Amino acid sequence: MTAMRILGLTGSVAMGKSHAARIVRAFGVPVFDADQAVHDLLAPGGDAVGAVLAAFPTVGAPDGGIDRPALGRIVFADASARRRLETILHPMVRKAERAFVARARRAGHPLVVLDIPLLFETGAERRCDRVAVVSAPAYLQRQRALRRRGMTAERLAGILAGQMPDPVKRRRADYVIRAGFDRGETVRQVGAVLAAMTSPDRGAAHDP
Repeated sequence: MTAMRILGLTGSVAMGKSHAARIVRAFGVPVFDADQAVHDLLAPGGDAVGAVLAAFPTVGAPDGGIDRPALGRIVFADASARRRLETILHPMVRKAERAFVARARRAGHPLVVLDIPLLFETGAERRCDRVAVVSAPAYLQRQRALRRRGMTAERLAGILAGQMPDPVKRRRADYVIRAGFDRGETVRQVGAVLAAMTSPDRGAAHDP
């Protein structure tokens, strides 16, 4: 039986990674969304709520979950606080990822995608056969990010400080998906990467 392949999908904030992940799903490939896993962990009844409240007592939400904007204001302004939060969340997200991969393997999927914003930063590329980075020009990234609700220049700077620079990610990736202008071209590039990952040459790296 052919072994299942794992493609890592990453990209810095506001580069278009989430759009690329939606395209992957439209092609019928299962996607593990690390951001959604974090959201679930911090929601009312989530497995991380107790530990996060113990570490950050002021971030409780009225519904019993975590006030994510309040938590974000703390961790994006303080590197040590961010590391403390990562120590709590990363093992839990990794557990959810393992369960996703196991389910997909049992279902016989030939390919799955791990959508992980901090893929290189956390060493998750070691669990992937290939890595695709979604990239866009820096000026467009900034425009997109600052249009998001609650985003400020200071918060954006804090987020970027916790992420590997885009040029470094592009050098380390097997594929670079250049997004930001022509949505049809983004679909073409994503499709080319998925086709390569399921081809007989086992996903040899190349420009999509």
